[in-house]
Amino acid sequence: MKIKKEFYQRDGLIVAKELLGKVLYRKEGEIIYKGRIVEVEAYLGPHDKASHGYNNRKTNRTEVMFREGGFSYVYLIYGMYNCLNVVTGKQGIPEAVLIRALDPLEGIEEIINLL
Repeated sequence: MKIKKEFYQRDGLIVAKELLGKVLYRKEGEIIYKGRIVEVEAYLGPHDKASHGYNNRKTNRTEVMFREGGFSYVYLIYGMYNCLNVVTGKQGIPEAVLIRALDPLEGIEEIINLL
């Protein structure tokens, strides 16, 4: 079931908790990848020192965090890892939830071959 955009337009901590157990789905050609979300991390606005939006720091890289909840983006960390964030909350307040870990459900062989 596809989650409606309004789901994300709430407090990031609530969204983070409710994302746990949801299934992330991607279809690439004939291959379907599915994984259950098992670990998340919420970044809650301009006062969160761990957040890219700390102190309302708005750059080309962080601009998406200032949008209304429902957007997602991938960013590179430490020059080697791709991370997936989903934007939460109201427009203008930089909140997001990092999807930290998935339990693979489908497309496992294809995932292993990517490693």
